[in-house]
Amino acid sequence: MKIKRLIWPLVIIQGASTLLVVSDITMSVFGLRARPVPWALREVFEVLGALGLIMGLVIGALYLRRVERERRQSRDQLRIARGAFGEVMEEKFTHWGLTKAERDVALFAIKGMSLAEIASLRSTSEGTVKAQTGAIYRKAGVSGRAQLISLFVEDLLNEGII
Repeated sequence: MKIKRLIWPLVIIQGASTLLVVSDITMSVFGLRARPVPWALREVFEVLGALGLIMGLVIGALYLRRVERERRQSRDQLRIARGAFGEVMEEKFTHWGLTKAERDVALFAIKGMSLAEIASLRSTSEGTVKAQTGAIYRKAGVSGRAQLISLFVEDLLNEGII
């Protein structure tokens, strides 16, 4: 049985159970009952309320376990994708014959940093960074940053990683 299908029925059952328990207490405290409820009926309400709350506890725990398992799987897949992206990047940089400085600039460019930000991080001028990005694009056979990034995304898609 799919737990996801049980969420709304679970909410309804728990809501009804809570309403049964809370309404009985509220009526007793404020004296809203005109005549007493027969003991057998009161027992039925309490048993139904308890069963609803127990069902909610069990189904909620199962759902929480499932969500935790999915979270763990997603985290593992993200870790694999990050590692694969790093490997693909290093392979490409080596294939293009990028220098250490060009590798740094390419990495910052892929991360979306501006020329000024890259220059500041590397303690160089914007002109130097612009020349390095030009060399990177030429070696990669692309005309700009968007095409450079698309080379990596395309490889990851082809490998089924993302």
